[in-house]
Amino acid sequence: MEENWSMFVGNKENQKLLTSFEFEPGKVEKGYTDRRLYINLSENKIEEKPIDLQVKETFTGGRGYGIWYLWDAVSSNTKWNDSENEIIFCTGPICGVTQYSGTGKAHIVTLSPETGTVNDNNVGGYLAPFLKFSGWDLLEIQGKAKEDVIIFIDGNKGKVIIEEVSGINSDTYLLIKKLTERYTDDEKDKRNLSIVSSKGEFRP
Repeated sequence: MEENWSMFVGNKENQKLLTSFEFEPGKVEKGYTDRRLYINLSENKIEEKPIDLQVKETFTGGRGYGIWYLWDAVSSNTKWNDSENEIIFCTGPICGVTQYSGTGKAHIVTLSPETGTVNDNNVGGYLAPFLKFSGWDLLEIQGKAKEDVIIFIDGNKGKVIIEEVSGINSDTYLLIKKLTERYTDDEKDKRNLSIVSSKGEFRP
């Protein structure tokens, strides 16, 4: 079966836009922006939320922030594939500082499909620094999309969009190539993509 890649190359205007959100890139002060980007895929809702003062006074950032907001989002009965579960990408106060190695990591917090309990891990690369430079201490994603979607955060233009896609190959090597062609304008932007494979899908 031939994959439906045509929508990604030269046909941006034909992509189905579900919702968009404009924001002012936040200023990083002493390592924090005190803002979180909340996205609900069930409701196609995007909004800015503050980092609660109690959270900031209790945790330095990263994993602590993620566990706090996951705790707020779920109950003792929430399963990993329930729409209440969240996947939270968290940054710390020295995220993106070039003087120290390892500062570019993002902590990812969610309910684990393997254990059913809280799981956190981390990922390197450009995701966390560019999330921070766009003005967000963390990205909070909740809900279930009806179809496969792409979340695109444009930190330069201050815009977030959710677009619906269908019939797309979930092979991450192929997908990142096509997404690179679609969402980047030049070579320097080709490093700004993060992909979740089919193993990250919600399944009943």
